[in-house]
Amino acid sequence: MAQLSVSFLLVLPLFAFVPLCLCGRYQGGYLYPQFYDHSCPQAQEIVKSIVAKHVAKETRMAASLLRLHFHDCFVKGCDASLLLDSNGNLVSEKRSNPNRNSARGFEIIDEIKYSLEKECPHTVSCADILALVARDSTALTGGPYYEVPLGRRDSRGSSLSGSNNNIPAPNNTFQTILTKFKLQGLDIVDLVALSGSHTIGNSRCTSFRQRLYNQTGNGQPDFTLEQSYAAQLRSQCPRSGGDQNLFFLDFVSPAKFDNSYFKLLLASKGLLSSDEVLVTGSQVSKQLVQKYAENNELFFEQFAKSMIKMGNISPLTGSRGEIRKHCRKINNY
Repeated sequence: MAQLSVSFLLVLPLFAFVPLCLCGRYQGGYLYPQFYDHSCPQAQEIVKSIVAKHVAKETRMAASLLRLHFHDCFVKGCDASLLLDSNGNLVSEKRSNPNRNSARGFEIIDEIKYSLEKECPHTVSCADILALVARDSTALTGGPYYEVPLGRRDSRGSSLSGSNNNIPAPNNTFQTILTKFKLQGLDIVDLVALSGSHTIGNSRCTSFRQRLYNQTGNGQPDFTLEQSYAAQLRSQCPRSGGDQNLFFLDFVSPAKFDNSYFKLLLASKGLLSSDEVLVTGSQVSKQLVQKYAENNELFFEQFAKSMIKMGNISPLTGSRGEIRKHCRKINNY
């Protein structure tokens, strides 16, 4: 969902722990946090240590890794289809508009998978790695720590069209974004809470330029963006060129997972149109933004619940799918 770049302390913070009911029943099996307790007891520690190492080197990576889980789950469910490279008739989701020149962190997933294969071969799925990496990236930047239901298996295919059509875009209307969430079984509360992941991360100039130069479709300025903030953005995001220039989604505390993102929305300083419509598009969503802006603990609690709910979108369990040996390719290649 976002990307981030700032220094990071090597010492892990004390995580805010959010106890929740975590088990979900699916065709062919359950997802539950203790899934690898016997088959690969070191799995979660291996994942956390590698994520911590890379986030310590580059804090931006926390948001990048969290975003991978979002972009995977919104296409065919949480099945690691995003991680597959193009091969034969398989066309990678990495080529889609939401992912091309944007999604990153795949080499870190490869490193985690390599370490897990050494520790416990053919046991931990790439889909579960993505879910754990998202949780650890959240906690490492000061967000809530929650237990992750596990037991997903990996898909044997991808969907470029699904990636292009199902993932919310920065310029979508509020109703379009909400519809895309509802198609995944998520509601307006999940939409607002999960958008809070933009408390860390960056966005590219090309994702919000139309807000700065009256390119909103009706030839009128975007008055939902505070004008002095807009002027500051224009200085580094020109009318043409600079597409890849990066800007903090939350310029107040870009390296810290907190509720300042929601406070900025209320001040008309949400960077993306898809951020600001949470205030302008619906009275219900605006009220949720106000609640989370006032209460960081409430935001953390709901974010954890919504992440678990999102992680439960159409998982492959039991004998469905496979456990990939390499996350970039299915096992028969």
